[in-house]
Amino acid sequence: MNVFEKYLTLWVAVCMAVGIVIGKILPQAVEALRGMEFGTGSHINIPIAVLLWLMLYPMMLKIDFGSLTNAGRKPKGLFITLAVNWLVKPFSMALLGWVFFKHIFTPWIGPELAEQYIAGVIILAAAPCTAMVFVWSYLTDGDPAYTLVQVAVNDLIMLVAFAPIVKYLVSGASSLVVPFSVLLWAVLIFIVVPLSAGAFTRTVLVKTHGKAWFENSFLPKFHPLSVMALLSTLVFIFAFQAENITARFAHVLLIAVPITIQVYFNSGLVYFLMRKFKVEFCVAAPGALIGASNFFELAVATAIALFGPDSGAALATVVGVLVEVPVMLSVVKFCNGTRHWFGGAPASA
Repeated sequence: MNVFEKYLTLWVAVCMAVGIVIGKILPQAVEALRGMEFGTGSHINIPIAVLLWLMLYPMMLKIDFGSLTNAGRKPKGLFITLAVNWLVKPFSMALLGWVFFKHIFTPWIGPELAEQYIAGVIILAAAPCTAMVFVWSYLTDGDPAYTLVQVAVNDLIMLVAFAPIVKYLVSGASSLVVPFSVLLWAVLIFIVVPLSAGAFTRTVLVKTHGKAWFENSFLPKFHPLSVMALLSTLVFIFAFQAENITARFAHVLLIAVPITIQVYFNSGLVYFLMRKFKVEFCVAAPGALIGASNFFELAVATAIALFGPDSGAALATVVGVLVEVPVMLSVVKFCNGTRHWFGGAPASA
């Protein structure tokens, strides 16, 4: 894990502070940036859309769809993780969001923001992790082939399942109107385009230069671009939300509660099922981590497209970024410490 990934929570906190300061001292400039949209009322902010695409494209370059030929090697692990990712995770998050924001936290956040936060956490849970899951798998000595297959399959499912799941759950758990056309545009812009571009680039360059050159020489060049795009996006989002955050900083802590519960619940469920069905540890551990982590880049982009960069939904997805790394690292530690449950020796670190 590199310095950026290891201290992602710290960088997010720094971006929060920088964004809020900019939003406070340069309100007119921030308002002008916020008004730059692809068409009136589209909510797709041009600067953020460009930054998000620069962030997503390098991540999509890592996806090897050739790994799908190995999909049948370890079917039990793949089936368990897919079942939890798509049949449990979004629905459990919708329930947790409804309970906490509509009932428990309503006296502190109010009914209007409650619905925005519900929408944000649902969008977050409906997008399984794509990039960081390679890090979690590496930290648990996970099977690289299984991880590749799982990520590739999840990305393909997202193309058809993400939009209807978000539409159904957000409309069911809140009174917010979710335009399906905007969701489809979000899928096209933030999944189809970078995924297709990444797959095309990978196929051509691996064929012409070899896989070793692509992974060891080409891919690393894009990492700084992806990092800078992510951090810049966060600065923009928090600048747009400066007034909301300074007035409601406690909301960040409240939003983190159901997100944290959801991560532990889903990772624990996958891990339990993996053990029950006697799946080997090198599949069980990354499976549990894939089943709990989120594709927060896509979630942030979708929340902004649907409700705007200064919405409560966008804030909720960003809180997911803030809590994911420390929570996921605790899951990694638990998995490594319980390796003997699957017939192996516990990890030393």
